[in-house]
Amino acid sequence: MEEFQHSYRRLCKESGAEPQETVLQQLQELPRGRLDLATQSLTVETCRALGKLLQKEALLTELILSDCMLSEEGATLLLQGLCANTVVRFLDLKGNNLQAAGAEALGQLLRQNKSIQSLTLEWNNLGPWEDAFAAFCGALAGNGALRQLDLRNNQISHKGAEELALALTRNAHLQQLDLRWNSIGLLGGRALVNCLPRNRTLWRLELAGNNVPGDILRAVEQAMDHNQERQTTSRENRARTHVLSKEVQHLQEEKSRQGSGWLCPQFLDLMETIDKQRKEMARSSRASAACVGQLQEALNERHSIINALKAKLQMAEAALALSEQKAQGLGELLATAEQEQRSLAQRQAKERRLEQQEAAERESKLLRDLSAANEKHLLLRNQVDELERKVRSQQEQLFLARQELTNTAAELKIRAVQAEERLELEKKRSRQSLEDVEQLRAKEVEHMTRHLEESERAMQERVQRLEASRLSLEEELSRVKAAALSERGQAEEELIKAKNQVRLEEQRLAHLEEKLRLLAQARDEAQSACLQQRQTVADAQARASQLSLQVEGLRRRLEELQQELSNKDQEKVAEVTRVRVELREQNGRLQAELTAQEALKEKVAALERQLKVMAGDHREALLDRESENASLREKLRLKEAEIARIREEEAQRASFLQNAVLAYVQGSPLRALSPQK
Repeated sequence: MEEFQHSYRRLCKESGAEPQETVLQQLQELPRGRLDLATQSLTVETCRALGKLLQKEALLTELILSDCMLSEEGATLLLQGLCANTVVRFLDLKGNNLQAAGAEALGQLLRQNKSIQSLTLEWNNLGPWEDAFAAFCGALAGNGALRQLDLRNNQISHKGAEELALALTRNAHLQQLDLRWNSIGLLGGRALVNCLPRNRTLWRLELAGNNVPGDILRAVEQAMDHNQERQTTSRENRARTHVLSKEVQHLQEEKSRQGSGWLCPQFLDLMETIDKQRKEMARSSRASAACVGQLQEALNERHSIINALKAKLQMAEAALALSEQKAQGLGELLATAEQEQRSLAQRQAKERRLEQQEAAERESKLLRDLSAANEKHLLLRNQVDELERKVRSQQEQLFLARQELTNTAAELKIRAVQAEERLELEKKRSRQSLEDVEQLRAKEVEHMTRHLEESERAMQERVQRLEASRLSLEEELSRVKAAALSERGQAEEELIKAKNQVRLEEQRLAHLEEKLRLLAQARDEAQSACLQQRQTVADAQARASQLSLQVEGLRRRLEELQQELSNKDQEKVAEVTRVRVELREQNGRLQAELTAQEALKEKVAALERQLKVMAGDHREALLDRESENASLREKLRLKEAEIARIREEEAQRASFLQNAVLAYVQGSPLRALSPQK
């Protein structure tokens, strides 16, 4: 085994991979003729190296690769290496999840390898890949070396069982086949039972855990017992013939050794008795063969009759199985309908809770919006009050300005009177003082004009400030309008969503009604199928009564079958009544759900009415806000008109003052004397 280890290392180095330490440890502890790599995760490089080694290895007879987590590529490489091996007798590939590629590689192995006698494929996944498993079964049909095959837990369906049955009809060497814990079912079990009369070498077939009926399992056991008895008899006959042939050969050797002259009379008598016994045995064998032939013909006739009866019974059982499947399908439909109803009830409860939550959220949102609108309204009122206070202050300032203007006008009049008096007094004094007086008067006029211009500038600045405040108020009004429009759009969207939810609930109600109609149709179909099955059972009973005269030995079996059929009919009747009761209960539940749906519709209508009331309140609030905005606009317009009127009055007063000053200056007597100067 050291050579095996060295060659494994060499092949790993040639492929550029590191040898696995666990594999090396197993190779060091390797018993003679047995390689055990169970529960060792083998890489693809290790599988490639082992495949190349197994092509030329002549010492290993057992190879155990169970639970090695082989990949598809690694399994194919190992099996390709075993194709050329002529020494391995036992191969264990348990728990490696072999699939399509693995099944094809196993088929190639069975076609090319002529030494493997035991193959364990438990806990793999060969059954779901139908084409690959068919190739595997075809290779099994032509294999002449395999004696034991383990296919437990491979998800083999009835189609895979049919392929295995075809392989067993052509395979005359397989002795043990284990198919436990698959999905063969009724059809697969029938296919295997039908192939067993043409296979005389298989003496162990395990079918537990495949949903195969009990009569098929009993038929398989009988066929296996028959094949086992046949093999034991054939082995005994072969052993006897071998012993007799040895004795005859021994006697012939002694006869040839002693010669013809040395034969004693006792030996001659013995040979004569042996010849007589041979003749008698030949006659008895011929007579027994004739009797056996007659008995075989009688048995064949009985078998044909029994097969016909079995076929009829199988047809009845198939019909019963179909009815049971239909009943199971109806039960599944009822279960699915109940689950759907439960899911619908849960969904409706969830939707109710969600609607209640949404309604509460909407109410809270509307309350928040109303509080925000009230706050905005209060802010706007405060702003309007501030603006009114500002306008009042400006009006007071304007009133003060008017008073100042009147005071200045009175002062100007007083000064003009004083100036006239002074002029009259100074006319007498001297003409030279006229120039000084004129300069003083010009200075006073310039001072008055400057004062008027400054007052006009102040008034213009105040007017600009008022216009800026007006623009800010208009912007705030536009923002309030936009907010009100957005709130109105949100309320309309919420109404549309509520209407859509009502439509969806109506569609769900229509879907439930359609399901009720389909369930009623399925119930009618089940009743018709039950009537047909009763009619077929009655026909089968009539045929059984006719055949009871010909087959007396099968009378008890037929009575038992009739009893079972009556029991099954009673069970069917009970199941049909149970289904009817369940359908009635389901109809009652559906009616209760319909009433619940109507109650939900009423709740939805109440919610819609509440939404309409809230929308009306919201519209009234919007109209109130619009009316308030209109009143504010009217106040602003009036204030702007007052400001414009005040501005026009101030301009008129300024023009009147200017005209008065000019007229005063132009109409004075000093004006006429100044050109003479």
